[in-house]
Amino acid sequence: PDGSSVDIILNPLGVPSRMNVGQILETHLGWAAKTLGIQTISPVFDGAKESEVWDMLAKAGLPDNGKITLYDGYSGQPFDGKICVGYIYIMKLIHLVDEKIHARSIGPYSLVTQQPLGGKAQFGGQRLGEMEVWALEAYGAAYTLQEMLTVKSDDVAGRTKIYEAIVKGEHRLSHGTPESFNVLVKELQGLGLDVRLEKSK
Repeated sequence: PDGSSVDIILNPLGVPSRMNVGQILETHLGWAAKTLGIQTISPVFDGAKESEVWDMLAKAGLPDNGKITLYDGYSGQPFDGKICVGYIYIMKLIHLVDEKIHARSIGPYSLVTQQPLGGKAQFGGQRLGEMEVWALEAYGAAYTLQEMLTVKSDDVAGRTKIYEAIVKGEHRLSHGTPESFNVLVKELQGLGLDVRLEKSK
C-alpha cells in the first residue's frame, strides 16, 4: 500500500508439491519481525508454533491472514486477490553455465547397452527419455525418431554405416538391430527362455 515493490515473486504452485509450508510461515514471521524491528530464531522441528506466528502478526498490526492487496505497476489497478508477502531467507545456489555447458558429436559408449554414456564428466550424450519419445511420436517425427532410437543410440552397425555415408556425402540411413534388443534376448536366456533371432539371408 505504501508504494514499495516486492523483490521476488514466487509461484504458489511451487509449494504444495514440495510440501514446504514452512516457507509460508517463515514469510509471515519474517514480515512481523521486520515490522516490529526484532530478530526471530525458529529452529527446525522446535521453532515458532503456528499460533505464535499469528500472534506476532497481530502484535505487529498486520493483516491476520498475512496477505495484502498488491497493485499492478503498469496500470496502477489492484490485483484481484490478496497476496501473501513477507521476508524470507533465499540462498543463492552455485550453478554456473560455464560449468554446465556441454556438447558431443561422437564419444564413449556403455559396454553393455552400447548406448552413449551420460553426463558431462563422461563426455556423454543427452538422454532422450520416454516422454521425449512420446512428444516426437505425437508430432509424427518418424525420421527423427528413427535415427534417435537407432544410429544415435545403440545400433552399432548402423552408426558405422551412417558415419561412412556422411564422409562420402551420401544422404541415406540404413539401420541394423539396436543392441538393447540383444541385451533383452540375453536377459530372457538368463531366465531359461531360448530366444533366438533368425535373420533371413
